[in-house]
Amino acid sequence: MGVIDGARPYGVFSAGGAAPRVGVRVGEGVVDLAAALGDDVFARPSLNAFMAQGPRRWDEVRSLVAGLDASYPLTEVTLYRPVEIADYVDFYASEQHATNLGRLFRPNSPPLLPNWKHMPVGYHGRAGTVVVSGTDIVRPCGQLATPDGPVFGPSRRLDIEAELGFVVGVGGARITPDAFAEHVFGVVVVNDWSARDIQSWEYAPLGPFLGKSFATSISPWVTPLAALDAARIPTPPRDPVPLPYLRGTEPWGLDIDLAVSWNGQLVSRPPYAGMYWSPAQMLAHLTGNGATARTGDLFASGTVSGPARDQRGSCIELTWNGSEPIEIAGAQRSFLADGDEIVIAATAPGPGGTRIELGEVRGRILPSVG
Repeated sequence: MGVIDGARPYGVFSAGGAAPRVGVRVGEGVVDLAAALGDDVFARPSLNAFMAQGPRRWDEVRSLVAGLDASYPLTEVTLYRPVEIADYVDFYASEQHATNLGRLFRPNSPPLLPNWKHMPVGYHGRAGTVVVSGTDIVRPCGQLATPDGPVFGPSRRLDIEAELGFVVGVGGARITPDAFAEHVFGVVVVNDWSARDIQSWEYAPLGPFLGKSFATSISPWVTPLAALDAARIPTPPRDPVPLPYLRGTEPWGLDIDLAVSWNGQLVSRPPYAGMYWSPAQMLAHLTGNGATARTGDLFASGTVSGPARDQRGSCIELTWNGSEPIEIAGAQRSFLADGDEIVIAATAPGPGGTRIELGEVRGRILPSVG
C-alpha cells in the first residue's frame, strides 16, 4: 500500500466549525497551513491564490511542510473541492481507448481518425459541474434515439471514465511542452461520468455535449508535480513525429497506476504509463492557438486504458458496449445502475523505491430527477 503523506498533497478542509481553508495531508491527518505558516493565502476556500504565486513559492512551501505534524485527524475534518475551476478541457489521449471506441462505433473503418496521431484531440467541458469526490451523481436526462425517433428521458447507459487531471497554477498562452512545470501545479484523480446513449445521438457532428457535461468528479487532494519526479518516464514512440510546437526535451510520461472499483469490487487497473499524448503536449495544444490558460484551469487526460481487458477505464470498454457483461456481486452488469458506487484510486512510484498514493475519487449514482 502506498503512503499519501509522502506526496504531501494539498486540499481544502474545515474543522470545528471554522471556515474552509487550505491544508496539507500528512498520513491520516491534515496540517492547517494558515496556522502553521502564518500566511493568509492559505486561509481561503481554494488553492487558487497559492497556486498563482508560481513555482518558486510552491517549492518553498513544499520544503516548509516536509517537517510539519498534522493539526487535525482526517476523521474530524470535512473536505471540499480543492480548486475554483476556471475552465475545463477533456482530452482523448489514450491510443488504446481511442482504438477500442473506434472499433465499437466504426467497425468498418480504421479505428483511429486521421488527425488522432497528429494532435491531442479534446473538447471543452463544463467547469460548473466539476465536483469533489463523495458528491452523489444524479442520473442525467437527455435525448435518446429510438426506432420511432428521439425521446427525452434518463440515461440507460451511464458510464465512467477513469482519468488523471492536471491543474494549472500559473496561466499563459502558447505554453511549450518544456514549460509545463512552470505552469501546472499538480494532479488530481478524475472520473468524467459519461451518458453513452445521450452521447451517441448528439455527438455528430460537433462532439460531446449533454452526455458529458452533467458531472465530473475529482479527488479532494492535489498532488504537486514535484512529488511525481520518480514517476516520470518517456512517452511511447511517436509515428509520425509531432509538429514542432508539440515537441519537447523533457519526459512527461507518468508511470501512474489507476484502480477502478465497482460496488467494492476491483474491476480494472488502467496504466497511465501507456498514454500516447503527454500532459505537457495537451497543454501546448490547448494554448497553441493563442488561447490563455488561467489559474484554476483543469484539463484531463481522457479515459486511461491498457491493452488487456482488465486495464480498460470505462464500462463501455470493459463490457464491449454491453455485449460482454461482467459479474458484479453475482449479477451480470454492463452499465451503472442507481445506487452503484464507483471508486477510482491512483498510485505512483515515490522516492527511494516507495510508492505514493494520489488519493481517490468516489461517487454514487442517484435516480434521475423529473
